[in-house]
Amino acid sequence: MTTVAAAERTTPVLELAGVSKTYPGADDAPPTAVLRGVDLRLDAGESAAVVGPSGSGKSTLLNVVGTLDRPDAGSVLLGGRDIAALGEAEIARVRAREIGWVFQLHHLLPQCTVLENVLIPTLADGARGGDRNSGEIPEARARRLLDRVGLGGRLTHRPGQLSGGERQRVAVVRALVNGPKLLLADEPTGALDRAAADNLADLLVELNREEGVALLVITHAPDLARRMGRVLELRDGRLVGQQEPSGPALAAAAGTRP
Repeated sequence: MTTVAAAERTTPVLELAGVSKTYPGADDAPPTAVLRGVDLRLDAGESAAVVGPSGSGKSTLLNVVGTLDRPDAGSVLLGGRDIAALGEAEIARVRAREIGWVFQLHHLLPQCTVLENVLIPTLADGARGGDRNSGEIPEARARRLLDRVGLGGRLTHRPGQLSGGERQRVAVVRALVNGPKLLLADEPTGALDRAAADNLADLLVELNREEGVALLVITHAPDLARRMGRVLELRDGRLVGQQEPSGPALAAAAGTRP
């Protein structure tokens, strides 16, 4: 007999099956098919980078995975549940509880301290705060993670008093404070210098493993892509492989880096 625990271990954090998305054309232009039957599976503690030229559909893919947009066809399963089929209220709860976001720009509130910025997601309707498994309370978790990323002495600083790399580390902790199952990162190193970008890339991989969160990164940066467990290329609306970091997908990332 399969136990509940065994079933949970074999259920992927994220699974896309036949996901498609088409946008209507402006005026008399034909519709644009952006995603064409995308399949993807990510397990807990696994990481993947999605690369491809600008306009290839990477942002659309991330928005569909992150529940900011709905697919026209196919399923988006988070922990075995089809989130694309949920109502808006339930999707909002899933987004608050189970998905963390890191963007190219940190989007920290300038009037709030580092600790206050990190705790903002715990105030959202439906967010439990803290770690879903250990029961760690939100503030204790926030302080621990900030210390883990080297900002334990900056809790009362405001964003304007931090470097770009430090602000982005705060954004990563904010994304993790609710103990999400899935961490989505959209060009997280794009606004950083080389040294800060390398440090953040290493940190994302380390936290991905330590926290057991599935990590999906959209990037043009080869140095970030090659740190992920898999590199996938989005071409003509499809993920065309699960290449090793030295394969064609990484070359595509290198060719499209601004």
